[in-house]
Amino acid sequence: MTLEEKIKQSETSIFKAVFPNTTNHYDTLYGGTAMALMDEVAFITGTRFCRKRLVTVSSDRIDFTKPIPAGTIVELIGKVEKVGRTSLKIGVEIFVEQMYEEHREIAIKGTFTFVAIDQDKNPIPVLD
Repeated sequence: MTLEEKIKQSETSIFKAVFPNTTNHYDTLYGGTAMALMDEVAFITGTRFCRKRLVTVSSDRIDFTKPIPAGTIVELIGKVEKVGRTSLKIGVEIFVEQMYEEHREIAIKGTFTFVAIDQDKNPIPVLD
């Protein structure tokens, strides 16, 4: 399998409903909750790509461009963007859509970096 095929195969998509218990006093999704969901999707994407133990080492930039109100549906999409020797950069986008409308738009995007580790928590090559 080529690297491009492996990247495509590891793309991960998760849908979530935004309920009031995950929103702030403005009735929009907490930024920290969004970041935790993004890190989880990035972790799953990376694990599916290399099937190794991974740890998050950084979130490079997260842009919150649209609020995500309670009562909406979000889709998180994770894609491998860069493969290093022991690290992976994974981009995550969150799209928001109203439950009873067809409209959908990007709300948040960010990049996460993971390092592959062995049982002793030492960095190891991402690919064999």
